[in-house]
Amino acid sequence: MQAFRESFVTYASSVVARGTKRGSYAVGRERRERILAVASQRFFEAGYSQTSLAEVARAVGITTPGLTHHFPTKQHLLLAIVEHRLDVAQGMADAASGEPDGIRTIQLLQSISDTIASDPALITLFVLVSAETADPSSPVHALFAQRYERAVEDIASSFEAEARAGAIRSDLDYRALARECIAVSDGLQLQWVVAGGGIDLSGLIRAHLDRVSRLIAID
Repeated sequence: MQAFRESFVTYASSVVARGTKRGSYAVGRERRERILAVASQRFFEAGYSQTSLAEVARAVGITTPGLTHHFPTKQHLLLAIVEHRLDVAQGMADAASGEPDGIRTIQLLQSISDTIASDPALITLFVLVSAETADPSSPVHALFAQRYERAVEDIASSFEAEARAGAIRSDLDYRALARECIAVSDGLQLQWVVAGGGIDLSGLIRAHLDRVSRLIAID
């Protein structure tokens, strides 16, 4: 167990250190992404604990050693799936453009939420892994801490740019509002999983963002 934990910490630390540089490593990326897509669906349909690496490898069309070359254990694979989910949201934020017109940030947050809601497998696995963040010694804690701080900074900066342009109110704590938006999204994802997908995730997030829109609007 100790040997595995040390291996997992090393892997997660490399994830944190790489950040957005991971995209520059082209060799093996296509196979890696294929593994992640197949594993995500397998974990969702059959259950994480019921799915073996051998089953994932067969579904991808590679050998088990070929899979473990990329992901030494199933836990590493699960963490990488969630990292990919975080990368998608971050990529959308990085690619966002447009004038600070008072709706740009809200539209971006809704687009990210709609993208998340379109992949039930990733929602379930994200909630599964996020429970690990409660343990400060867990490698997942470091990954999530880094990503959350960046997300808060990006959202707050986008709101603040709109405020400086005179498009929204300038008397609000946009860092706190950014944290609230993230908390609502993540909390509703947990409720979606608990309810077995029985709530309108996109609709509820949209309703919250509509209230935020009214809050930040200049009278």
